[in-house]
Amino acid sequence: MTSVSRADVAYLSMRQAIVEQALVPGTKLPEDALAAHFGVSRTLIRAALARLANEGLIDTGNKRSATVARPSREEAKAVFEVRRCLEVEVVRLVAQNWQPAFVALLDEHVRREEAARGAGAKLELRVASEFHMLLAQLSGNALMERYVSEVVSRCSLILAVHGHEPSQECGMREHRTLIAALRKRDVALAQQLMSDHLQALEARSLVDRAEAARPDIVDILGRYSAAFAPADQSPARAGAGARKPRAARERSAKRAGSA
Repeated sequence: MTSVSRADVAYLSMRQAIVEQALVPGTKLPEDALAAHFGVSRTLIRAALARLANEGLIDTGNKRSATVARPSREEAKAVFEVRRCLEVEVVRLVAQNWQPAFVALLDEHVRREEAARGAGAKLELRVASEFHMLLAQLSGNALMERYVSEVVSRCSLILAVHGHEPSQECGMREHRTLIAALRKRDVALAQQLMSDHLQALEARSLVDRAEAARPDIVDILGRYSAAFAPADQSPARAGAGARKPRAARERSAKRAGSA
């Protein structure tokens, strides 16, 4: 089993929380609080934040604290333009390199999408997004896979800022139709279906909505870091002395006020 460092746990936890929209755009990411939570130095936290900034998931600029990125509509349109270019080429490569085993992999993923229905919009979105990353993996081009992963992650931010939480049923139908075209190795049809699918996704993503209240980032990241950290390197345990859970902080504050 590959060893996961505390710095990797910090990066992976924050990335997943951003992609799943648990950390919403505009959320501040203070280095001291993050370092205490993950039990690492601020230098390692800065390195993790730099990785997220390189992926376009956070903004640093001249601010005292990094924040989860808030893409503008113009940036959102640019991301979808790049995504269409990449994924139209992905389906060409998949069709060109088609293998019978691909059918089972893609069909199984659509079944996962069906199983995720009703389990929460964030899970539905994540599983639907993973279909596109699976296609990129099947393209056989590692660099393409990396770039598709980045733009898919950025689209999650776009949905958080400008979109809403639609049912993924339309997306599943489009995925099934695309698989059928790939099985026939119909490159032109597969490319057209992917382009149409991403245009529909862009239309669903660029619908402005009211901003929701932001929960405490340490409470959020505690859920994610527990999944990535080895049992003997729990970030929650490492940071426990530095910061109490929200409920405990509120009780302490009430006792202090009544004293």
